[in-house]
Amino acid sequence: MNAPSSAPDSAPQPQPRTLPERARQLWAERGVLVKAMSFAMVGVVNTVVDASVFFLSYTFITSSLLPENAALIVANVLAWCVGVTGSFTLNSKITFRAESGGRLRPRAYAAFAASNLVGLVVNTTVLLVAAQYFDLPVWAAKGCAILASFFVNFSLSNFLVFRHKAEPH
Repeated sequence: MNAPSSAPDSAPQPQPRTLPERARQLWAERGVLVKAMSFAMVGVVNTVVDASVFFLSYTFITSSLLPENAALIVANVLAWCVGVTGSFTLNSKITFRAESGGRLRPRAYAAFAASNLVGLVVNTTVLLVAAQYFDLPVWAAKGCAILASFFVNFSLSNFLVFRHKAEPH
């Protein structure tokens, strides 16, 4: 009499051994943590763009023409306009490629921009509060604002804008 087989119907897949193999597997499984890390890496690039546009416009355009609070707001909105377009492009092509099909669609851009408006409000509020009420230097206030808006933007992008569509039954 044969003993019952404990082997599964299909042979088990070998576990990845090397760090690049494990990273590829983790990337393929696309967990929220991996997406957050990818979103953060895109965010680093976007932060450089955002900060560059912000400080250039604040230093050379708005601060000489507008009162302090208005200059901060206008420079921040200009930086956001440039940054949201780059962020949408990179996140559609990299972070949320599975959900977007890697395509840039006007409707998805509108949803992304609209959700990032919430991030802009959080960003601008933290910037003003940190600079005006906590008397932080503008660069430090901008850093706090970027951090606060990261959490808002990732959450909205992951759970609303680029969410997986429900499979029809």
